[in-house]
Amino acid sequence: MDATQINPQTTRSLLHRVAPGLHTFIHYNYNWLGRDLSAGLSVAAIALPVGIAYSAIAAVPPVVGIYSSIFPLFAYALFGSSRQLMTGPDAATCIIVAAGLTPLANGDPERYLALLVVLTIMTGLLYIGAGFLRLGFIANFLSNPILTGYLNGVALIILAGQLKTFLGYSSKEGEFYLQLTELIYKMKEFHYPTVILGVGLLIVLIVMKRRLPKIPGAMVVVILGIVAVIALDLKQVGVAVLGEVPAGLPAFHFTTLNLEVFRHIFGDAAGLVLISFTSGILTAKSFARRNQYEIDSNQELFAFGACNLASGLGQGFPVTGADSRTAVNDAMGGKTQMVGMIAGLTMLLVLFFGTAPLAEVPSTALAAVIMVSAVGLLDTSSLRDLFRTSRREFFLSIITTVGVLVLGALPGVILSVALSLLWLLTVAARPHSAILGRVQGVKGFHDILDYPNARTIDGLLLFRFQGNLVFFNVDYFRECLFEAIAASKTPIEWVVLDASPINVIDATAVQKLDEIRNELAPRGIVLVEAQARENLRRFFEPEWVRKRKELWGSNIYPTLKSAIHAFHQYKNAKTGLPPPD
Repeated sequence: MDATQINPQTTRSLLHRVAPGLHTFIHYNYNWLGRDLSAGLSVAAIALPVGIAYSAIAAVPPVVGIYSSIFPLFAYALFGSSRQLMTGPDAATCIIVAAGLTPLANGDPERYLALLVVLTIMTGLLYIGAGFLRLGFIANFLSNPILTGYLNGVALIILAGQLKTFLGYSSKEGEFYLQLTELIYKMKEFHYPTVILGVGLLIVLIVMKRRLPKIPGAMVVVILGIVAVIALDLKQVGVAVLGEVPAGLPAFHFTTLNLEVFRHIFGDAAGLVLISFTSGILTAKSFARRNQYEIDSNQELFAFGACNLASGLGQGFPVTGADSRTAVNDAMGGKTQMVGMIAGLTMLLVLFFGTAPLAEVPSTALAAVIMVSAVGLLDTSSLRDLFRTSRREFFLSIITTVGVLVLGALPGVILSVALSLLWLLTVAARPHSAILGRVQGVKGFHDILDYPNARTIDGLLLFRFQGNLVFFNVDYFRECLFEAIAASKTPIEWVVLDASPINVIDATAVQKLDEIRNELAPRGIVLVEAQARENLRRFFEPEWVRKRKELWGSNIYPTLKSAIHAFHQYKNAKTGLPPPD
């Protein structure tokens, strides 16, 4: 066989791995087309008004929200591994975009849009870089309590930010608490036609969400708002409307960056990748589990990267998995990535031929859509569960929320990461330690706190440190060990360290073990190790490992039983008594 010939089976396998959606389209089952078509139209009906509404959060013209809703759908349909996930604008990412770009643009709308394109493309490139590095595990980097606290904070910021639009008064306040306190002083400035229309549309949206979840409530509210504005001539009484939305494809904006601005954009993009991928992959996994299939987290990095590149090149803002639109797709019975293609094509037709009616959309209707979406981000049930199960994680979640509200969205990302790292370090720095004994009728050796009737051996301390042994917890290890020795009812002659839970050890810990061994020796106590994993040697140079084994080999045992047997031999040599069975 000619080596230059391409194996068709290998090509198909590569195609399926790189572009799962394209593989699906090639082998598409046309029996699914009816459901995919219905789901695609439904997704478009909710994605279009939501995209327009979220453009207000990102501080960009409404048409940018439309671009961000359309082009990423095509990219994900080709490269995504989830058959249900819909991508598009997300409240949390939009608020990070606005917080990061506003100070850099210095009030220049053109520069803002150009920086937005750079930010979106950079976000896509970071996603793809993370995919090549197989960093899909970062989906688990933020714990659920931390993510819940972050999204709760973002939801509250969004709700506060929409009050002025929903109630029709002017405001320049940007801080959460200032927006809330300002509401009291601005009551006399409420525009009551706007208030009445907004409250009415909000009620319709809430009722439809609860009673008619399969009907796209956002689209219905937008249509009702347009009808009300035209029929009652509400513009004449001061009700604000969206204004002209340009039809067709976008004009390209781009800009060059100096080093300082590049650093800001890069940091914002990295924060966006962390937050948007974590929330997006959670949505993808939950719907994949519901439909009984698995997704590839690393492939999702490439898919989200392609989505953001498509959005950036299409003059949109960063996007991620959209839970509300994914839920609509799932509820309508969408079967494949074809849903995204249909939804994108539908909105593209509206962009070319149907933007005129959008000019009459009342701003208060979009504020109502955003507020309902923000309430959907609030997760009080998880907080209640945390309060019942883990007060520590409950307070971490609350601290994250307060941090986002006080510091802002971007510092809130940093705070969330810092709290996650702090939580990991806290757990790793102070793992549980146990004194082991034998339990009648139960195999193995067990913590005497779990089994108060466990038998220990006079003069022998079986000690287990249930974590890795590294520089930041080795002093805690020493503290726990010496406390166990001091608490023993009989004088300790041997300490057997059960090393089976230790998967990582560093040079600092090895040095500390030698110091502890030398510290115990004058007290007549021998420190030995048992059940140490062979793979621990990978952390050190082979020659050093060989010499250490020659030096301490007599104090290293393969099992706890062999160490105990050696202790009995030691006692026998001292007393002349035979070792027990």
